[in-house]
Amino acid sequence: MLLHDTALIYGRYLRQSLRSRFALLFGVLTPLLYLLFFGPLLTGLPLGGGGSSWQVLVPGLLLQLGLFGALFAGFAIIIEKGQGVVERMRVTPVSRLALLLGRVLRDATVFVFQAVLLVLAALVMGLRAPLAGILIGFLFVALLTLALASLSYAIAMKVSTPQQFGPMINAVSMPSMLLSGLMLPMTLAPAWLDVLSHFVPFRYLVDAVRDAYVGAYTSTHMLYGALVAVVFAALAVTAGTRVFRTAGA
Repeated sequence: MLLHDTALIYGRYLRQSLRSRFALLFGVLTPLLYLLFFGPLLTGLPLGGGGSSWQVLVPGLLLQLGLFGALFAGFAIIIEKGQGVVERMRVTPVSRLALLLGRVLRDATVFVFQAVLLVLAALVMGLRAPLAGILIGFLFVALLTLALASLSYAIAMKVSTPQQFGPMINAVSMPSMLLSGLMLPMTLAPAWLDVLSHFVPFRYLVDAVRDAYVGAYTSTHMLYGALVAVVFAALAVTAGTRVFRTAGA
């Protein structure tokens, strides 16, 4: 029953995304601009970690894609509430968990597709990374999307207008981007900033994907990153499902 309901919701929202091909491509525009205009500035700089500048930058851009895209996914719920779509779904026998999973799995599919486009562009520009590392990066993007989209939908169910939702998400997204080392490794930062960044879970994911891109699959960073990603996704989906049940999605 749960699988069937999830597939129905997933298919409904995936078809919506496929009908908006421009939005699919536009979503990767910001990371692509960073790749084109910021990446060449890093060439030759001693960034540490044993990899090239592309092996440092591209993992950060992949997770930036999931971070910003998934966090703002809740805007769709606010629109649907205003149109009465959420209210109509409340009276169906569809599982509340399926209502959430169908949405976040669609989001994960979209952002992994965009991540593939970004990596292809990076390969053209000079990125060299093992295939296994690239695939691990896509997996981390999917897990991050599942977690953040779940939280985004949960928050959106609790607010009434985009004017309330937007500032809340910005208050989370900007510090997360700055303290997780998406653009540059936090080991280059002052000691106090490096210590502070360890309280931001996204840092562990960024460090893990960077290790994957240089073939260090059994490193401490990889272990911590995998644990944080899985636990964070599980907790976020649980919290999101609880909100959907109590708020009535």
